[in-house]
Amino acid sequence: MEKKRILIAGAAGFLGSHLCDRFIKEGYHVIAMDNLLTGNIQNIEHLFPLPEFEYYHHDVTKFVHVPGKLDYILNFASPASPIDYLKMPIQTLKVGSLGTHNLLGLAKEKKARILVASTSEVYGDPNVHPQPEEYWGNVNPVGPRGVYDEAKRFLESITMAYHNFHGVETRIIRIFNTYGPRMRLNDGRALPAFMSQALNGEDLTVFGDGSQTRSFCYVDDLVEGIYRLLLSDYHLPVNIGNPQEITLNQFAEEIIALTGSKQKIVYHPLPKDDPKQRQPDITKARTLLGWEPKVNRQEGLKITYEYFKKALLK
Repeated sequence: MEKKRILIAGAAGFLGSHLCDRFIKEGYHVIAMDNLLTGNIQNIEHLFPLPEFEYYHHDVTKFVHVPGKLDYILNFASPASPIDYLKMPIQTLKVGSLGTHNLLGLAKEKKARILVASTSEVYGDPNVHPQPEEYWGNVNPVGPRGVYDEAKRFLESITMAYHNFHGVETRIIRIFNTYGPRMRLNDGRALPAFMSQALNGEDLTVFGDGSQTRSFCYVDDLVEGIYRLLLSDYHLPVNIGNPQEITLNQFAEEIIALTGSKQKIVYHPLPKDDPKQRQPDITKARTLLGWEPKVNRQEGLKITYEYFKKALLK
């Protein structure tokens, strides 16, 4: 039987590379695409010898052409950490708008189903807690984080327009904080920052007073949610994340305990528009997809810690 073909944009990134692994395992032919702006080719090098894997070095903000049939497209092309999108604001806006437009056009041409990666950042600094998909958010469009938040809000709007106007089969996932192997040490987000600081014998930096909350989902759980959503028949946004909420102070203490670090926590001013609370309402994922996270934070952090220890030695 002919293998189903899937294009994964942003394939060399943290999430994209895990998706490549999963779809290869499920028996798909995977076409990986990345311009390596923030992705790392080492994340997918192990797949290069496989006949069911191919890689295109390409920027999706330029016209995208893939020969042959396509069954599915996953749009995971975008800088995703504050360090990246504050450094590359225009590329971030372009990949969310032009890149998504190009991939939706390809989906229309190939009659492929497309899943686009949105984010919990569409909720901004939320006034509703936990955040359900029906909440419209509290976003500052002209603040420093607006380049990422609004790129993703536009991504959702144009995806719905292609669904409603052109009849393209679309899926929208709103991803909450995710962690695991292949995260970059210099990613700038809380987990890699805390871990690399602890491993380097530096004090752990917490912004604000550390009372702000996050919810951390292990990457394998997230990939399972993406897989189920892609194959579902639901076209409106779905939150995928771990609803177990923790303050950044508690999280820093967990990392200190895990790494056996003797460092202390130091406090820096809170960046502008940094969300004070972040917790997904996953009722939809539970009822529509039968999905919920399985890996507890203790277990996931151990695996991630081992990965970071090895990465630091390289």
